[in-house]
Amino acid sequence: MEYRLNKKALLEIVGQWNGFIKRKIHLIACGGTALTLLDIKPSTKDVDFIVPVELEYKYLIRTLKDLGYRQTTGSGWQRKEDIFIFDLFPGKRIHTTELLDTPLKEGNHILLKELSHIYIGVLNDYDLIASKLFRGSTVDFDDCLMLMKSHKDIIDIAHLESHFRELATYDISENRVLGYLENFINLLRKEKIYG
Repeated sequence: MEYRLNKKALLEIVGQWNGFIKRKIHLIACGGTALTLLDIKPSTKDVDFIVPVELEYKYLIRTLKDLGYRQTTGSGWQRKEDIFIFDLFPGKRIHTTELLDTPLKEGNHILLKELSHIYIGVLNDYDLIASKLFRGSTVDFDDCLMLMKSHKDIIDIAHLESHFRELATYDISENRVLGYLENFINLLRKEKIYG
């Protein structure tokens, strides 16, 4: 049994949702899902989407319930027969990290695919890296390193640092997450991506 979703399978599932949805829904991929949709990572075991518009989020949840999805974690939705959990975050929050601005603001995401009712975007690199580093796990550091290697010509590290520091001021564990940033910068130096 496959325990990870690749880009094709992920888009097929969202395409199935699209057949039952009757109004516009914006999904902005974050986490490993974003890296999979950007073809940086071959697959993901966690499926993470921000649904920035509250009314769209509520409508999507009602539709997923009608399709047999049940809430299995704080933000996770799953059908009994599926092994994958879809984490859906309303507004501008990813797990415990609140972004500075809505992902729908121009420049805060890129369009990946637009279906008849579902708009699929991918979160910008700076918020992607920050939201993953805030979690501080080895997997998240590895994912951020993959993204940096893939987008090294377009990511401005000074902007990444200032963006991260501003986000950190709103976190209850500001010093801890700033330590993650320092560790990541050191990793970039070691990998000869920075400095």
